[in-house]
Amino acid sequence: MQIDAVDQRIIALLVADARASYADIGQRVSLSAPAVKRRVDRLRATGVIRGFTAVVDPAAVGWTTEAFVELFCAGRTTPPQIGVAARRHPEVVGAYTVSGEADALVHLRAADIAHLEAALERLRAESFVTSTRSTIVLSRLVESPGVGPSPD
Repeated sequence: MQIDAVDQRIIALLVADARASYADIGQRVSLSAPAVKRRVDRLRATGVIRGFTAVVDPAAVGWTTEAFVELFCAGRTTPPQIGVAARRHPEVVGAYTVSGEADALVHLRAADIAHLEAALERLRAESFVTSTRSTIVLSRLVESPGVGPSPD
């Protein structure tokens, strides 16, 4: 699918505020609200926009401890196997295959160190995991939900 500069601006505006009205977005990109809606519908239909979601502050729901865990896997463990296993753990907020020594990198969030340790032990119990290396996050310095240029 071809994405033009207007589509890119619409995407950036929706990333910045998914609740913005089509009229507000249209005003910023010089289109009518119906024209913006048609473009958003097309972006959704083609999978460019996969959905809309609420971004919740983890501290507000009590999950203030987080870590990145390198997974080292046995034999020919495949990315889909890792993904299926990662989805079984509610503390997993992201899982990625990576280059380097580890086979995958998993981002965990938990209520406290004891909860994190329990989640890590459950993750280590997956049949294909041979070892892990964890890094606990002290503070988040930059977080961005966006892709591409800023809306302005």
